[in-house]
Amino acid sequence: MKTDFAAVIDSFAKYKVMIIGDVMIDSYLWGKVERISPEAPVPVVTSTSEENRLGGAANVALNIQSLGATPILCSVIGNDLQSSTFYNLLKKQNITSEGIIEDKQRITTIKTRVISNHQQLLRVDREVDTPLSHEMELRFIDHIIKVLNNNKIDAIIFEDYDKGAITLNVIQHIVNEAIKRNIPTLVDPKKRNFTNYNCVTLFKPNFKELNEGLKVEASKSNPATLFDAAKILHQQKNISLVMITLSEGGVFMSTGKEFRVVPAHIRAIADVSGAGDTVISVASLCMAAGLNPFETAAIANMAGGLVCEKVGVVPIDKELLKVEATNLCAL
Repeated sequence: MKTDFAAVIDSFAKYKVMIIGDVMIDSYLWGKVERISPEAPVPVVTSTSEENRLGGAANVALNIQSLGATPILCSVIGNDLQSSTFYNLLKKQNITSEGIIEDKQRITTIKTRVISNHQQLLRVDREVDTPLSHEMELRFIDHIIKVLNNNKIDAIIFEDYDKGAITLNVIQHIVNEAIKRNIPTLVDPKKRNFTNYNCVTLFKPNFKELNEGLKVEASKSNPATLFDAAKILHQQKNISLVMITLSEGGVFMSTGKEFRVVPAHIRAIADVSGAGDTVISVASLCMAAGLNPFETAAIANMAGGLVCEKVGVVPIDKELLKVEATNLCAL
């Protein structure tokens, strides 16, 4: 029987998704360049406007929200002026801050982009990317478990940007809690913790992260090599599903016993920024809704392509996804 994907997407509204990871503020400064500085051979930007946006793992929360579901964001930020900005951005988006805690020894990550004439001239990062101290790590774990106790969570996403909020202890404790509570866990990995995710439900590296993380040389044009790499994760890390994003090649999904490549849809690509956040967000809700792995891959792949048609980091448009999903055949 054909799956009614539009109805499945409508059902997302009843789910709560926990996002654990590194949050940040994406700050944009727009201006005009009309002269070169007399102090150094650099352009002088006359500022015309500024804007702060939620970034990092918080962009996943925005995607979850745009799909009609409820995100609960768990992270560690600084106790500083930027933390106030971050809380205000959450409030503006009507996203709860119940999962956020502060560390006086850290600063709130902010990435400032200076843009003129639609071109980025400079990016300034203000961050601490060292792992949490042992004391803060334990406090963070306790806080996440408290949030789990206070909410019915339908999926947990680890959104890792290598900024230190996710550590081996955090991973192990929360994955164990999820297994006890029968909550699916999904991972968007980065380099530092790549091999630390054991017993998770779905692991979603991109092609480059897969090759670097496993030290293999899989090929996009040879799915058998991707399957060989995926089997390492299935067998050595006890990971149920491996989904590899292949940019213009679509996505690869493996159950350990079989695999499929879901081709990318032909689109007018404007900007690939944030596509990975959209893919993991949609995948988490598809799994909560009970779709099979290959249906999940197809919908997530479609969503990732849709956001690439937009300039800048934007969350997925639920209604647009529903329209496109109605053309999918059952998988």
